[in-house]
Amino acid sequence: MPVATLSAQPVTPVISAPVEASFKRILAAPLVTAALAAIEADDERTLRDQIELTEIPAPPFKEAVRAAEYAKRLQALGFADARVDKEGNVIAVRKGNGRGPVLVVSAHLDTVFAEGTDVKVKKQGERYYAPGIYDDGRGLAALLSVVRALNATQIKTVGDVWFVGTVGEEELGDLRGVKALFRDHPGIDGFISLDGLSIDRVVNAATGSRRFKISYAGPGGHSFAAFGMPSATHAMGRAIAKMGDVETPTEPKTTYTVGTVKGGTSVNAIAADAEIGLDMRSNSAAELAKLESKMLAIARAAADEENARWKQPGRVKVEIKLVGDRPAGTQPNDNVMTQVGVRAGQAMGIKDFFIGASSTDSNTPIALGIPAVTLGGGGIGGGSHAPQEWFSPLNAWRGPQNTLLAILALAGVDGVSEPLLPKRVR
Repeated sequence: MPVATLSAQPVTPVISAPVEASFKRILAAPLVTAALAAIEADDERTLRDQIELTEIPAPPFKEAVRAAEYAKRLQALGFADARVDKEGNVIAVRKGNGRGPVLVVSAHLDTVFAEGTDVKVKKQGERYYAPGIYDDGRGLAALLSVVRALNATQIKTVGDVWFVGTVGEEELGDLRGVKALFRDHPGIDGFISLDGLSIDRVVNAATGSRRFKISYAGPGGHSFAAFGMPSATHAMGRAIAKMGDVETPTEPKTTYTVGTVKGGTSVNAIAADAEIGLDMRSNSAAELAKLESKMLAIARAAADEENARWKQPGRVKVEIKLVGDRPAGTQPNDNVMTQVGVRAGQAMGIKDFFIGASSTDSNTPIALGIPAVTLGGGGIGGGSHAPQEWFSPLNAWRGPQNTLLAILALAGVDGVSEPLLPKRVR
């Protein structure tokens, strides 16, 4: 779960009459009241799920063991067809009455932590410490709690609801799980991602990113005997210095960093190789494209400048490889997903909301023009992406309750409310 770029001040969007009417009907339904109570009563079990799933390592590109366990738990909850798809996602489908949209509700299976990281959960006071304990162990557990509440009350939705555990959300996973989901299932009408904790946080826009490995290769040589040969590290240095002078807009927020550098073999050798890891992000696809054009031009020019400086037969060459591509996109703040995310939170007692962009699984559907929102799984925590990541289950049940209400509003409740999520034109 990358850092969000949310509104600087809390806001409370206006809720439209149709959304308000739908929530009034849903909140007045006895089955929904019972489902909300079931989630609160399920709080300890949900925390147990969270701990047990967290303790199954799921480093980038190695989520298979956790995926198998997640599929097994969904099967135990009645999803006989719960399966792991060819990309590694876990998919379980809860059928509606056949008249509604297809809504996906997901959390990601992977963590940022490398293979071999100690993921044993340790309790200290009211806090539980472990890498990945809330990002996204909480989201995975919250989904299971929602399923148990639906099962206990036998609520029938109008639309189909897919419960999905995705792979590849973190790092160079590059959203591969959610990209495959939408590639293979074009009939999806809407998408909710559970990522993060706070239920006053409604992510309705996508911070896009482009990541490149920029490699310089030259002839190398002895620092004294071969002096005058162009250097791969010098070319890299030229590039970094000029990249650092590039200015970007504050709105839409657009950023960059040379996050990693590698190069050379010895202090007394002209470097034959060097490498930059370049990360660029923006809430605007257009600004991201402009920044990319500038940065890659600088990378290429740096090799030319290094070669021109020494005028030797040996030359430095540059190779540019795209290693990460997360699409950017926006939705109106009054779209149905945002309104439902806010109105569900209001039912939980939240008054002010932080609404804006982040880089989550919702990037993919938003960029495709498919309604999507990212909500929190409940509880409080800190240290995301750090070994000392922690979670406290203070009122944590409100996360799955919030998710349940959003699902019911979007998918509709048979005999109670029509879906707020429209079916897309096929």
